[in-house]
Amino acid sequence: MARARISPSEPTPSATVSVAERAAATDTKGSINLRIETGTRQLIDDAAAILGKTRTEFMIESARREAVDVLLDQRLFVLDPARYDAFVQALDNPPAPGPKLKSLLRRTPAWQK
Repeated sequence: MARARISPSEPTPSATVSVAERAAATDTKGSINLRIETGTRQLIDDAAAILGKTRTEFMIESARREAVDVLLDQRLFVLDPARYDAFVQALDNPPAPGPKLKSLLRRTPAWQK
């Protein structure tokens, strides 16, 4: 789980507290601090200005869109009905193991040697 620093003035036995615990104790918004090169910051500011958005709005929307794309790329794929049926058929009826697979499965794994 992610860890977050808290101020030394708060009475806790350790110098860290989990982000989930901190979020539950406060509101639903948080902050992210970034260190970026001046040129990159200017690029973001220019793009945000063209769209009439603040830097924060632009960065949140861009990061959120990219995060959704990454997650969907790993979890979702779309097939037409014929290809879906072929995919399910392949999953339900895998090919018989060939000689190389049988040989591999007979070997003792390296972590057991």
